[in-house]
Amino acid sequence: MRILVTLDVMLARRKMRAKDLAERIGITEANLSLLRTGKVKGVRFETLAKICAALECKPADLLDVETGEHAEPTGSDI
Repeated sequence: MRILVTLDVMLARRKMRAKDLAERIGITEANLSLLRTGKVKGVRFETLAKICAALECKPADLLDVETGEHAEPTGSDI
């Protein structure tokens, strides 16, 4: 089982650039990029809450689950 980050979908729905979101929530564009591509092991609840507030969404709108034999977690913490 693997958690998929669907942040790009929500950014597109809100017509917001990743650069603007990073600035708004106070993280680097590099860290937001790592999160967007799913190359992290975890995300702080505080960061997730800021993203949700900025995009006016819920955590479930940003995350999905992939099941199957090819679903291996990768990445580092943000």
